[in-house]
Amino acid sequence: MKLRAIGLFVIVGLLFVLAGCSSKAESKDGSKQDTVRIGIQQSLSPLWIAKEKGWFEEAYKKIGVKVKWIEFQSGPPQFEGIAANKLDFTEVGNTPVIGGQAADVPFKEIAVTADGYLGNGILVNKDSNIKTIKDLKGKKIAVAKGSSAFGFLYQVLKLANIDPSDVDIIQLQPDEATPAFENGSVDAWSIWEPFISIETIQNNAKILVNGKDINISSPSFAVARQGIIDDNPEYVDTFLKVFSRAAEWRAKNQDEAVEFYAKARNLEPEVVRSVLNNTNSFAKPITDDFVEGQQKVADLLTELKAIEKPIDTSKVTENQFVEKLQKGE
Repeated sequence: MKLRAIGLFVIVGLLFVLAGCSSKAESKDGSKQDTVRIGIQQSLSPLWIAKEKGWFEEAYKKIGVKVKWIEFQSGPPQFEGIAANKLDFTEVGNTPVIGGQAADVPFKEIAVTADGYLGNGILVNKDSNIKTIKDLKGKKIAVAKGSSAFGFLYQVLKLANIDPSDVDIIQLQPDEATPAFENGSVDAWSIWEPFISIETIQNNAKILVNGKDINISSPSFAVARQGIIDDNPEYVDTFLKVFSRAAEWRAKNQDEAVEFYAKARNLEPEVVRSVLNNTNSFAKPITDDFVEGQQKVADLLTELKAIEKPIDTSKVTENQFVEKLQKGE
């Protein structure tokens, strides 16, 4: 079955269940929240370092606030969480941000956290007869709906002049795509780290193309729910300070970071080192170049009817907090 992503990012009607999310964290009248809810994915984000070391809990405790962690497989469900007022902060790839904005989710990008040139790629199995991007025509390609790898896949197809209707796009989350890719049920997999390193190192999969090969950046962003920005801006300052601390620790202590992630995420050290070499991490202002890159992806998704309306990606950038961070305020 050949699939098109029509109306992909419409959130209305989607089921959203997050066990244990306390309603006490909601601030409906501008009052102080007593809990911040932080989303975290399977990527080797600095968030894992801060989580395991208790740095967020330590920082928020000083201002009388608790921390609630919620784990996700990909970005789009996190925007469901923000829309439902059940998630306050997270780090997410570029395409979910576009989907969230198109669906009128109330949030802002508060920092860019990675440039993403090596963070996404299209994998094929070691014995695959797919040798070039053009060979993808007529093939089954797994990808997580609305993820950064989804946007990357559609950019690659456009570059190769392949109409999306000429491939079978199988929409699978990573836990579903992994066995499908490994047993040959799909021909290729558009995916992000650490899965790229896991498959290439452990199963000798090959990278057909990544962002560096074709000069396509798939950046990541720290995002915050608009309500917490409006009602409790000091919580945003705290989030970015801790995130930046963890990102700096990861960059300056790679050997320790390899050991840390290998243990915390149950990964082989060789895989972790590959991921860290392929992904940088920081907290910096969102420059015009990043906004322009986001706009190009958004325009492509609008053209493909993967989002239902045109958007201006500059409207969700909010640099005041990361600029304060850089000034040491």
